[in-house]
Amino acid sequence: MLRVPSSTFFRAVPTTTKFCLRTTRPLKTQWLVQPFRGASLPLNPSHRLYSTESTASLPLEAPKPRSRFRRFLGFTSIAVIAFTAGLVYQTQKTVSRMMTTTLPTDEETLTAFAPSEEFTQEVDDFIRNHPLAVSLRENPAFTESRPHLKVPAELRARNLTAGTLSGPGRIVVPPYIFAEDGGKSLVAMFYLGADICGHPGIVHGGLLATLLDESMARCCFPALPNKVGVTANLNIDYRRPAMADAYAVLRAETVKVDGRKAWVQGRIETLPKNGEEPVVLVEAKALFVEPKQAAAMSSLYRITD
Repeated sequence: MLRVPSSTFFRAVPTTTKFCLRTTRPLKTQWLVQPFRGASLPLNPSHRLYSTESTASLPLEAPKPRSRFRRFLGFTSIAVIAFTAGLVYQTQKTVSRMMTTTLPTDEETLTAFAPSEEFTQEVDDFIRNHPLAVSLRENPAFTESRPHLKVPAELRARNLTAGTLSGPGRIVVPPYIFAEDGGKSLVAMFYLGADICGHPGIVHGGLLATLLDESMARCCFPALPNKVGVTANLNIDYRRPAMADAYAVLRAETVKVDGRKAWVQGRIETLPKNGEEPVVLVEAKALFVEPKQAAAMSSLYRITD
């Protein structure tokens, strides 16, 4: 080790500098170490007190990686945005296709059904010519229709009561429905086959609840401001077993309307023959509420009404 006087210290003085021809930025600088008085430093020829490299060549500090939470939040946001965009696009496409479809009127639905077999024709004729149907048809306060036939054919296979549950052995013919003006009351007549049972020979209670929910809603919707609503509450009391392969009639009545809310009572009973008294099978009470965005929804619901 080289020892220098304590009164001597060193300083670095640039001697030559190289510049880039395209820019005036210095690329490399040569330094000369000169001793100054007043310092005592240990020197080693293999150690340098200076650097001959330009600061531009020094490696930059690597950025810190994002936390796992921030990465998860970013990926989740992208997924939600993509899913929402796809859902909106598909919904608009479906609604546009439905809007361009010409829907039959109430009168046209009465002749739109063509029975595919002799038994189906027999059931259809019995309901259409039943004394109850004849009396309601003659009442000017009621409008007769078969609303399940308003569902477009391309969407009917995905509709529960108009497609999945409809046909031989199930809801054999599209129900005949008589609706009183202003959403006051409704009467629906149908035949329930043997393929919709919960227990052998007994119609599934869930099917009866579905029919009540749908018909009670259809009853009160005309009484709501925008003619559309959703089920808020449905209470059902099963009185007697509903036997399969039998005719039935559903009666619904709107008992109260308050703004966007409507209360409805309904029941399913047997469709009597030869003057017999009907037997009540199921009774129900329900509350339907019109959504706040009903004005935008009403056009879509009226299509499937």
